[in-house]
Amino acid sequence: MTLPHAVVTGGGSGIGLAIARALAGAGHPVTIMGRSADRLAAALGTLPDASSQVCDVADAASVSAAFAAIGPVGVLVNCAGVVRTAPFEKTTDALWDEAWRVNLMGTVHAVRAVLPGMRALPAGRIVNIASTASLKGYGYVSAYVASKHALLGLTRSLAVELAQTAITVNALCPGYADTDIIRDAVATIVAKTGRSEAEALETFTGANPQRRLIDPDEVATSVLWLISDAARSVTGQAIAIAGGEIM
Repeated sequence: MTLPHAVVTGGGSGIGLAIARALAGAGHPVTIMGRSADRLAAALGTLPDASSQVCDVADAASVSAAFAAIGPVGVLVNCAGVVRTAPFEKTTDALWDEAWRVNLMGTVHAVRAVLPGMRALPAGRIVNIASTASLKGYGYVSAYVASKHALLGLTRSLAVELAQTAITVNALCPGYADTDIIRDAVATIVAKTGRSEAEALETFTGANPQRRLIDPDEVATSVLWLISDAARSVTGQAIAIAGGEIM
């Protein structure tokens, strides 16, 4: 049986790359998308038989062209995202605009591109990689939190709208994960405060009752379940992967 073509935006690194590897390992034809051709090329070295498309999800024309080049998509995982830290009063309109365009409109653009073809398939799966920031507030990332709350609202609305089709739409909400974003944040805290790396890391692991970072492969495994037939009645859900931070 030929498995449906899967696309992962933001698939060149971190959680997106882990998801792409899991999908490829399960036998799906996989296309990863991202803004950096070099990063995508490096990622393909770990993804036998996968393909890539350079694509800026914030740019509707770029998304339209990328999806037009690959044909029908049965599994769409929206993982492209951006986070910038700043106190609310120093969060500029440019930062708000970037968060909105990437974290919300990037998903809008991708879903809009795949839906016509997906409706014609026996089944379709859309998984939005949201965040615990879709479910609670965090200081110093107000634009990010607001955009991720909006992403969850979009997820729920699409799930209702598509409920009488064979397409499901869900959100996975990881806590702080073991990715370059967190490693860079730890390095920044060490450089600015003089705290040790272990102390800086506690800023993030301390939010998780299990006192650890989430492994990207945990998110990838959850994607595999959500796209399976066993989860065909699961739609409109926000599934936290956060060690008990969200209950």
